[in-house]
Amino acid sequence: MAQPFKIALLTYSTKLRGSVVHTLELATALTELGHHVCVYALDKDGQGFDREITATVQLVPAQSPPTGLNPEQAIDALIRQRIQEFVDYFLAHPDPYDIYHAQDCIGANALVQLRQQGRISNVVRTVHHIEDYASIYLRQCQDKSIRDPDLCLCVSDRWQAALRHDYGIEAPRVLNGVDLRRFSPTPSGQENAIKARYGLTGSPLYLTVGGIEPRKNSIRLLEAFAQVLAHHSQAQLVIAGGATLFDYEPYRQEFFALATALEQDHGPLIGKSVILPGVIPDADLPALYRTADAFCFPSTKEGWGLVVLEAIASGLPVITANQPPFTEFLTPDQALLVDPDSASAIALAMVESVKPAIAQTLLQQSRPILAQYVWPRSAALHGQHYRQVLGPSPRP
Repeated sequence: MAQPFKIALLTYSTKLRGSVVHTLELATALTELGHHVCVYALDKDGQGFDREITATVQLVPAQSPPTGLNPEQAIDALIRQRIQEFVDYFLAHPDPYDIYHAQDCIGANALVQLRQQGRISNVVRTVHHIEDYASIYLRQCQDKSIRDPDLCLCVSDRWQAALRHDYGIEAPRVLNGVDLRRFSPTPSGQENAIKARYGLTGSPLYLTVGGIEPRKNSIRLLEAFAQVLAHHSQAQLVIAGGATLFDYEPYRQEFFALATALEQDHGPLIGKSVILPGVIPDADLPALYRTADAFCFPSTKEGWGLVVLEAIASGLPVITANQPPFTEFLTPDQALLVDPDSASAIALAMVESVKPAIAQTLLQQSRPILAQYVWPRSAALHGQHYRQVLGPSPRP
């Protein structure tokens, strides 16, 4: 390998969601290639990551959000605070790196400020997806985090095209991956304990990961599941996860109001047919996948959908939206691709996905794609782009 780089990777949280998982997996793969990597993560509860990490980790203290503000003012103030917490930490703990790489808007804005002050030499940002913020401040933050870095990377054709069309930026595409050492269809012996821990007694068992929020299409999925109960009265839907920067409280209230309305026809849902375990310990997640019969992910907006790869690696048939980025790596032979706006289409796919012949065909067709999406290959691509930022050799 050429001379190794010293790399700072920034992520907005220690809770394992898509871009955070991407950060940790990339850090591990870069470390295994011989680079010196430090992950800087905002840590709001002092607990750190729920995972062993081979790279160095610096936990950046994140204080409680401001109070006494209306919802829009509160989120604007929170983002300002989180950006400043990164800036203050780097100013107080100077440590020169060859590459400064943020995986989100918060880290990128902090790095841009530090570069403007002459404290760091470059800014790289990965754009996982672009949000349609109502807040003027959040839109400005997002635009700055995309326009001002020395290099923008992206993880899918969909967002590569959006960056070209909306910002005039040619962003090289890098890969996501899946760790086949963690996620596999081979039982570990934990499965029965996982079922008992989370009250998973139903059959068939449908799983989704990501919590209740608008872009996960949670309300439409609940509507679809209510239709599935007419075919499989003992079915359960597990909605795992939910740690996010935004609380999405109005949407959550709408979700629970729908669940209450559906109880007139189906009896109690939440806690019986619909299981909401919240954030799953990282050690539990691989076995949780294996307890399920199908993975349901009709999301309307994703950077890529790492959980889809994890589900396939775990031996599950997948239902997902018939739109990019999913259609960039999945065909109708490999997943049940549905109209995410149609609860009936989602429900039909859920019923079909647990038919043995259909499930087996989907598994046979989808598993070969996993070889294309591995973190060492992603790390190698990142290394190439880092070299272009730095020129022929790293700065001393």
